[in-house]
Amino acid sequence: MTFDLKTKDPKSKARAGKITTDHGVIETPIFMPVGTVATVKGVHQRELKDDINPDIILGNTYHLYLRPQTHILEKAGGLHKFMNWDRNILTDSGGYQVYSLSANRKIKEEGVKFKSHIDGSYHTFTPENVMEIQRTIGADIIMAFDECTPYPCDYNYAKRSMHMTHRWLDRCINHLEKTPLKYGYNQAFFPIVQGSTYKDLRQQSAEYIANAGAVGNAIGGLSVGEPAEEMYAMTEVVTHILPEDKPRYLMGVGTPINILENIALGVDMFDCVMPTRNARNGMLFTANGTINIKNLKWADDFSPIDKMGITFVDTQYTKAYLRHLFTVNELLGKQIATIHNLGFYLWLVREARKHILAGDFRVWKDNMVKQMDNRL
Repeated sequence: MTFDLKTKDPKSKARAGKITTDHGVIETPIFMPVGTVATVKGVHQRELKDDINPDIILGNTYHLYLRPQTHILEKAGGLHKFMNWDRNILTDSGGYQVYSLSANRKIKEEGVKFKSHIDGSYHTFTPENVMEIQRTIGADIIMAFDECTPYPCDYNYAKRSMHMTHRWLDRCINHLEKTPLKYGYNQAFFPIVQGSTYKDLRQQSAEYIANAGAVGNAIGGLSVGEPAEEMYAMTEVVTHILPEDKPRYLMGVGTPINILENIALGVDMFDCVMPTRNARNGMLFTANGTINIKNLKWADDFSPIDKMGITFVDTQYTKAYLRHLFTVNELLGKQIATIHNLGFYLWLVREARKHILAGDFRVWKDNMVKQMDNRL
């Protein structure tokens, strides 16, 4: 994997770059739609490719390990072939999913023993076997196994957890060196900065991760319930330390406003379930604010879903029709809303890139943040 930093915005830390892997080019900043179980929920691969058009999507190691299981993915020739996706894929390490199973897991130095949310069976994730699982899934970018701490988090717990994440990182790197590639293309490995919302821990962790010398770096443990201001403060601390010549990935973030503010702080890559999950609940993101399509006010609004027409659904269907689909619990409504939201997220990061290249990102970003902070 290579990263070419094209330009920096003169009035913020925003950057425009280009990541190149064996599955193609990723122009940054980028948003990665979440494809949890080998599918971006409710979207055909054709719509994903032709209408939403992301350079990269994300898969979840924990979910893919449980279903369809790695032996099926290996037989298929890896996740790309299994789901018929010929562009880039990133897999998380399962650390966040295991964190969210707080009642059903035990964390020790060796790894994490957890109970499957599907059938209650017991499994163990270690830095070593998570590297093997991600080799078998075959994503282009794979993540180190880490512990994602909750918010709020006691300082001493956050410190112990961070040091364990660092020890696990060393084990990941050592094991990866002994684990051959499976499908004839390269996999890039990103370590993850932790440290909760403590500035000194984030600094220590960012320095440790920077010294690992990986081709890209991630920031984890944010967007877990902390106020946005704390997220931004920790991101700023970390991006100040992480090397400039490597991509920076802020995991699990966030709202359109969160994304723009973090781009301004020097982040290049994002993922979040928000555009898809909120779409299924009737929330639409637009350049002028958010729409709850279930509200009665849209019942006789025959204007297009979004006059900007980013994807085909925006002008093909009206707000009244989409509200009707949600009212009768028709699956098509959720699909339309999902395509709209993902299309908007990709449009947003690509507009951000254009304005970074043009040198006026800061002014554009401030205007967009004000515009999007409305309930329509």
